Amino acid sequence: MKSSYTSCNMGITSFTPPAGFIDLLNDAVCAVDVDGRFVYLSAACERIFGYTPEELVGTAMIELVAPEHRARTLAAAADVMAGAAQHNFENCYMRKDGRRVDIMWSVRWSETDQLRVAVARDVTARKRGESMRAAMYAISEAAHAAKDLVSLCPLIHRIVNELLPAPGFAIALRDELDQLSFPYNVDEHGRPAAAPLPGAGALCAHVAQVARPLLLTPETLPLLPAELREAARSAAPYWLGVPLPASGGAIGALVVSGSPESAYFTDEDKELLQFVSGQVATAIERLRLHEQLHYLAQYDALTRLPNRQLFHDRLDSALARAARNGTGFSLLYLDLDKFKLVNDVHGHAAGDLLLHQMAQRITQCVREEDTVARIGGDEFVVLLESVAQTDDAARVAAKIALAMDEPFRFGNLCLDARVSIGIAAYPRHGGNAQQLLKHADEAMYGNKKRARAEGSDPIVPLEADPAVVGVNDTGA
Repeated sequence: MKSSYTSCNMGITSFTPPAGFIDLLNDAVCAVDVDGRFVYLSAACERIFGYTPEELVGTAMIELVAPEHRARTLAAAADVMAGAAQHNFENCYMRKDGRRVDIMWSVRWSETDQLRVAVARDVTARKRGESMRAAMYAISEAAHAAKDLVSLCPLIHRIVNELLPAPGFAIALRDELDQLSFPYNVDEHGRPAAAPLPGAGALCAHVAQVARPLLLTPETLPLLPAELREAARSAAPYWLGVPLPASGGAIGALVVSGSPESAYFTDEDKELLQFVSGQVATAIERLRLHEQLHYLAQYDALTRLPNRQLFHDRLDSALARAARNGTGFSLLYLDLDKFKLVNDVHGHAAGDLLLHQMAQRITQCVREEDTVARIGGDEFVVLLESVAQTDDAARVAAKIALAMDEPFRFGNLCLDARVSIGIAAYPRHGGNAQQLLKHADEAMYGNKKRARAEGSDPIVPLEADPAVVGVNDTGA
């Protein structure tokens, strides 16, 4: 390469660039004709785009642009050709090896030459750093804004899709039994599904179990262990899964997938998704803790039934609804007889098992819209929605009493248990929660005393007198 220097006035020497001088630049210089085809590219384009200048001359510029950026790029090109120079215009290109590269352009239109002349700078590293910081903030914001996991997952998908192509996206979580569930799953074509295909599910389970990322492309498929190769064949052509890390091991897996037309994942994408997965795992665990605390505030830890607070909320709602619609409902108040004796003789563990099974049996005797709650110790209440007639409530009570006749078995232990039941109906026995519960409670104790006096079971038979089952006006 030869250059020339020319002496000018005041001792200043000018410099005439030699041929190939532009090829020394780290940024790529190119020219695009009026039809949008490359007519000149400097040597730096091979480092940035992966193609030699000779490979790209005659190629349509827009073919290299990432699909999601093409419309914006064509609009900017039209503005340049209309005379509006572009400075620091950014878009994403696809390299020859399939990787994505972020480019910042400065572009002008040469009316004389009928060419767009541009300088391209690779800003992938900067954009990646900015994207990672933005993703951290966005995931944290999403975790605080989402009320539950169902609403969080689509937000996470949207954030990840801004970092790398993620037409297919799944979050897989492990439960207490080490089984995977999929609170969110969209296949590589963007179609929601309850769970991925068996092959993809097996890959998710592997990632979560070994707590290591797995990158699947047609090139890496032959390198997989035999047990994963078959599963991989039924997954998306491009599939990337990373573990969701936690202190006790992976809590699940984060997965992106796509077709050759929509996504191509690399080791750089794997590193990026691993970074994101740490933020996502933290968000999920925070949300799970919040849901757990919310659950414990409303449900009994032993029986998993609504507790006193949640029951009163539902009772207040039933009262408001019944008053507004002119309808009625009923309450059952249940007490397990001689429960203290079970704890004293067989231990509190047996007592806990008895209460747990009792809760299950009561729940099986009522409808899904009814509420069964444990309000303390061995006392349960049942809110029978829209059951206004005491005869109907008495039938439900008899059904529960009959269910308790079956012995309770825990290993080698077999226990007989009986319940006393009282009934109250709205509005007959009270117009507010306190009156209704007081009536049902007194009716239950009346039945218990009567059963003890007569030596019979303290249950509510179908043919019982209203005074016995606790549906009379006095509650005796």
